Amino acid sequence: MSHRKLTILTVGTRGDVQPYIALGVALQKVGYQVKIATEAGFEEFVHEYGLDFAPLRADFMRMAQSAEGKAALAGKNKLSLMKQMGPMLRQIMDDAWSAAQGSDAIIYHPKALAGYHIAEKLAVPGFLAMMLPAYSPTRAFATPVLGAHHYGGLLNRFSYWLFLKAAMAPYRGLINSWRREKLGLSPYRDDTVLHGEPVQKLYAYSRQVVPIPVDWDDSTHVTGYWVLPPSEWQPPERLRDFLAQGPAPVYVGFGSMAPQDAERITRIVLEAARLAEQRVILATGWGGLTSSEISDTLFVLESAPHDWLFPRCAAVVHHGGAGTTGAGLRAGKPTVICPFFGDQPFWGQRVAALGVGPRPIPQKKLTVEALARAIHDATTDQEMQQRAQAIGERICAEDGMAEAISIISSKLNLLGKNSCQFVKFVAPIRH
Repeated sequence: MSHRKLTILTVGTRGDVQPYIALGVALQKVGYQVKIATEAGFEEFVHEYGLDFAPLRADFMRMAQSAEGKAALAGKNKLSLMKQMGPMLRQIMDDAWSAAQGSDAIIYHPKALAGYHIAEKLAVPGFLAMMLPAYSPTRAFATPVLGAHHYGGLLNRFSYWLFLKAAMAPYRGLINSWRREKLGLSPYRDDTVLHGEPVQKLYAYSRQVVPIPVDWDDSTHVTGYWVLPPSEWQPPERLRDFLAQGPAPVYVGFGSMAPQDAERITRIVLEAARLAEQRVILATGWGGLTSSEISDTLFVLESAPHDWLFPRCAAVVHHGGAGTTGAGLRAGKPTVICPFFGDQPFWGQRVAALGVGPRPIPQKKLTVEALARAIHDATTDQEMQQRAQAIGERICAEDGMAEAISIISSKLNLLGKNSCQFVKFVAPIRH
């Protein structure tokens, strides 16, 4: 195979970057030359896996940690935050255009804004890639970006059109100015049709978690999760000792979500775990959870690879990000989701519907009693535990990267869907 050049564009939190690195590793393994263009803070992470890197001048994490960002996560002053993003978005698009020169295809997260337009200008295939099915209208469920709503039938389908129109409205003028000035293109009408055909959409989650609706066309592909190959990460000795000194603990972490009152949320978590009589690993991460408490039943860490840590836990409690939800289910563990906003309630609803976790507890309704009850159910309900293990085994049997490679390669006219034996990159998790 000739070394075709693929550029992957994504911005956001670690959960918006890690799956694309996993896909990039798999693509490079079968002969593609892959460049990841994302925020500068992820450069070391990208290089760790042997991929080319190009920086995008995006600073979503700083904005999320700011007072304005925390208020927006709580549903307040979103318009003020959006106004601050205009100059940054123009920089992201300029940098993406520079990074994509010479590419034979563009794989892009819509948040990077420029991917569709660059693929149009370069006259190369473009693949919209996400961890949730936000661009494929269906009667089966409303757009996950709006949470766990179910309006029924045509209203479910209409919610996709309405959301995408509303979400892009503040940026359409910015994008069209950029198209004219940087790309020499006329204003765009519809970013779901590229080169006269529906955009190819790659959704990196498992059909075991969200069954494929019957009314999707063949431009939509649910590939399975994109999971990094096992890293050389070694846990600190203190963590190994904690795990060995008692029953499997409950993991609690809210990823990059930064609650306005992190100390209060931390107190709720610790008191709920005490009432449920469970040991806890508290992941502080970027989410602002913190504790100076020292206890035989509590271990505080900043972060650890989920594929290493989750199989060693009794249950996982988190915000409901698509990637973290997938990691918990893949590990075969009951999941308690405490969503903030966006698609997080959707994943919480799916976990509950599958019977692999209790009903989600929105952050606004998070109390000691509610969380203690959920943790108790997740760690004592044997049927829930068996269902979680069973779905974990089915998810582990999938190979999301191989499926994505097959689709990408067929669209590039390099490989037929069945003409290459793909390597299974992900070691199965032992339950």
